Amino acid sequence: MADCAPPATAKLPISNQLQPLSRVKDYRVVLQTCQGGSGKRLAVRAMNIDGDDLLLTVDPQTLATQLERKDCWKCDDTTQPQQAGTRFIDAVNRFARQAGKVKPGWLENAGMTRGHEDRGVFVTGDLCPSRKPLDRGFLQKLELPGATTPVALSVSGLWMKQHPDDFAWLRKEKAEGRLAITFVNHSFHHPYQPGVADGQNFLLTPGVDMQEEILDVEKLLIANGETPSVFFRFPGLISNPALMETLRENHLIPLGADAWLALNPNQKVSSGAVVLVHPNGNEPFGLHLFEIHRDALPQPFRPINEAP
Repeated sequence: MADCAPPATAKLPISNQLQPLSRVKDYRVVLQTCQGGSGKRLAVRAMNIDGDDLLLTVDPQTLATQLERKDCWKCDDTTQPQQAGTRFIDAVNRFARQAGKVKPGWLENAGMTRGHEDRGVFVTGDLCPSRKPLDRGFLQKLELPGATTPVALSVSGLWMKQHPDDFAWLRKEKAEGRLAITFVNHSFHHPYQPGVADGQNFLLTPGVDMQEEILDVEKLLIANGETPSVFFRFPGLISNPALMETLRENHLIPLGADAWLALNPNQKVSSGAVVLVHPNGNEPFGLHLFEIHRDALPQPFRPINEAP
């Protein structure tokens, strides 16, 4: 009988030593309906880790992701049109068509910027590559006694490699129930060149391999004991229709922002907004604004999985 306990990588001890993404082998995009002991799920990735065949699965209604042992599930190939009635695939397709501000040949702030209902706000923080340490104090101020505060952190692969101590600290905060962290894919390299026009910058930089930018972050998270979510945030919130289509093909939901505080300091944050700050040390002004206006923000702070 197959061992259906959680995979060893899902129970990886917290460590300041980052495991290499090469630990995750034969990583590929799939879409399968799967039936197992804990019900029905959709598999979106298949892989092998330390000799175990695993699946990254999604609850098609709650959007919760989980690593599962392949041998414990009976799976059949499916397609997005066949799963269009699920909340998950509906969101993947719907937000791929939300173009935000259309520029000549590129898009600004495309995807999901608000929740489907005007209640509370969704706090999100971007961890772009940075020489500065994580602003742990800001995240600790989000924590509430006796409660777990939801926050979506858009993590880049280079940030993880540059800050293994900070990533281990985040894992500890999550494991001990202080922060309910949803890890959002923010691309591996997060390319950016100062002074270059947005339409030729970020992931629109010539030569960028979008598929690698997506999958290498997922592999690095999985190799280090965490589970990728179904969300992706474009660096700089800059994309184009081709990149949006690549996200759709990878079964990912593009995450924008209704309130990027550092860019719009006078903006009134309304109920249902996706709020963007940068706790990576690069944007202290945005964190300062958040703290000043925190008591006036619509409550509660809500998990990003509830937004679509």
